[in-house]
Amino acid sequence: QVQLQESGPGLVKPSQTLSLTCTVRGDSITTTLSYWGWIRQPPGKGLEWMGVIAYEGSNYDSPSLKSRTSISRDTSKNQFSLQLSSVTAEDTAVYYCARGSSWFAGWIYWGRGTQVTVSS
Repeated sequence: QVQLQESGPGLVKPSQTLSLTCTVRGDSITTTLSYWGWIRQPPGKGLEWMGVIAYEGSNYDSPSLKSRTSISRDTSKNQFSLQLSSVTAEDTAVYYCARGSSWFAGWIYWGRGTQVTVSS
Protein backbone atom coordinates (compact mmCIF):
# COMPACT_ATOMS: atom_id res chain seq x y z
CA GLN A 1 0.00 0.00 0.00
CA VAL A 2 1.52 3.26 -1.14
CA GLN A 3 1.07 6.09 1.35
CA LEU A 4 2.01 9.74 0.94
CA GLN A 5 2.04 12.34 3.69
CA GLU A 6 2.47 16.07 3.18
CA SER A 7 4.13 18.17 5.88
CA GLY A 8 5.05 21.79 6.29
CA PRO A 9 3.87 25.07 7.78
CA GLY A 10 0.21 25.90 7.50
CA LEU A 11 0.81 29.65 7.43
CA VAL A 12 3.26 31.54 5.27
CA LYS A 13 3.72 35.29 5.02
CA PRO A 14 3.49 37.09 1.68
CA SER A 15 6.75 37.27 -0.30
CA GLN A 16 8.21 34.33 1.61
CA THR A 17 8.99 30.86 0.27
CA LEU A 18 6.57 28.02 0.91
CA SER A 19 8.29 24.71 1.61
CA LEU A 20 6.49 21.37 1.78
CA THR A 21 7.74 17.81 2.05
CA CYS A 22 6.08 14.58 1.00
CA THR A 23 7.08 11.41 2.83
CA VAL A 24 6.47 8.19 0.93
CA ARG A 25 5.85 4.78 2.45
CA GLY A 26 5.20 1.48 0.71
CA ASP A 27 7.15 2.44 -2.41
CA SER A 28 10.45 4.02 -3.37
CA ILE A 29 10.69 7.34 -5.15
CA THR A 30 13.35 5.71 -7.33
CA THR A 31 11.09 2.86 -8.48
CA THR A 32 11.43 2.63 -12.26
CA LEU A 33 8.67 4.56 -14.09
CA SER A 34 7.37 6.18 -10.92
CA TYR A 35 6.49 9.87 -10.99
CA TRP A 36 5.96 12.11 -7.99
CA GLY A 37 4.01 15.30 -8.18
CA TRP A 38 2.62 18.31 -6.39
CA ILE A 39 -0.89 19.53 -7.01
CA ARG A 40 -2.88 22.25 -5.31
CA GLN A 41 -6.49 23.35 -5.06
CA PRO A 42 -7.26 26.96 -4.18
CA PRO A 43 -10.56 27.60 -2.42
CA GLY A 44 -13.46 27.37 -4.83
CA LYS A 45 -11.24 26.36 -7.75
CA GLY A 46 -10.09 23.22 -9.48
CA LEU A 47 -6.91 21.22 -9.18
CA GLU A 48 -3.72 22.79 -10.48
CA TRP A 49 -0.63 20.77 -11.35
CA MET A 50 2.51 22.39 -10.03
CA GLY A 51 5.27 20.01 -11.00
CA VAL A 52 6.55 16.46 -11.19
CA ILE A 53 9.82 14.75 -10.40
CA ALA A 54 10.54 11.44 -12.04
CA TYR A 55 12.16 8.32 -10.62
CA GLU A 56 15.52 9.18 -12.16
CA GLY A 57 15.41 12.78 -10.96
CA SER A 58 14.24 14.71 -14.01
CA ASN A 59 11.69 17.48 -13.44
CA TYR A 60 8.70 19.11 -15.01
CA ASP A 61 7.56 22.43 -13.61
CA SER A 62 4.27 24.04 -14.62
CA PRO A 63 4.81 26.97 -17.01
CA SER A 64 1.93 28.80 -15.35
CA LEU A 65 3.99 29.17 -12.22
CA LYS A 66 6.96 30.34 -14.24
CA SER A 67 10.17 30.12 -12.24
CA ARG A 68 8.64 30.17 -8.76
CA THR A 69 8.55 26.43 -8.24
CA SER A 70 11.31 24.00 -7.39
CA ILE A 71 10.84 20.29 -6.78
CA SER A 72 13.63 18.24 -5.25
CA ARG A 73 14.08 14.91 -3.56
CA ASP A 74 15.98 13.14 -0.82
CA THR A 75 16.32 9.51 -1.79
CA SER A 76 17.89 8.58 1.56
CA LYS A 77 14.67 9.67 3.29
CA ASN A 78 12.33 8.64 0.49
CA GLN A 79 10.94 12.16 0.38
CA PHE A 80 10.36 14.79 -2.24
CA SER A 81 9.79 18.47 -1.64
CA LEU A 82 8.21 21.57 -3.10
CA GLN A 83 9.41 25.11 -2.79
CA LEU A 84 7.27 27.99 -4.06
CA SER A 85 8.86 31.40 -3.86
CA SER A 86 7.39 34.90 -3.60
CA VAL A 87 4.02 33.68 -2.38
CA THR A 88 0.91 35.82 -2.38
CA ALA A 89 -2.61 35.33 -1.09
CA GLU A 90 -3.42 33.63 -4.42
CA ASP A 91 -1.16 30.76 -3.38
CA THR A 92 -3.50 29.90 -0.51
CA ALA A 93 -4.66 26.36 -1.23
CA VAL A 94 -4.75 22.75 -0.16
CA TYR A 95 -1.51 21.19 -1.39
CA TYR A 96 -1.34 17.53 -2.33
CA CYS A 97 1.46 15.17 -3.24
CA ALA A 98 0.76 12.21 -5.45
CA ARG A 99 2.29 9.23 -7.23
CA GLY A 100 1.77 8.53 -10.91
CA SER A 101 2.77 5.90 -13.43
CA SER A 102 3.67 8.43 -16.14
CA TRP A 103 4.24 12.17 -16.41
CA PHE A 104 0.56 13.04 -16.75
CA ALA A 105 -1.43 9.87 -16.13
CA GLY A 106 -2.02 7.13 -13.62
CA TRP A 107 -2.16 9.38 -10.60
CA ILE A 108 -3.92 7.00 -8.27
CA TYR A 109 -2.04 7.50 -5.00
CA TRP A 110 -2.56 10.78 -3.21
CA GLY A 111 -1.76 12.27 0.16
CA ARG A 112 -4.56 13.71 2.25
CA GLY A 113 -3.48 17.24 1.49
CA THR A 114 -2.30 20.06 3.69
CA GLN A 115 -3.85 23.51 3.97
CA VAL A 116 -1.46 26.39 3.38
CA THR A 117 -2.62 29.94 3.99
CA VAL A 118 -0.66 32.95 2.86
CA SER A 119 -1.32 35.85 5.18
CA SER A 120 0.55 38.45 7.14
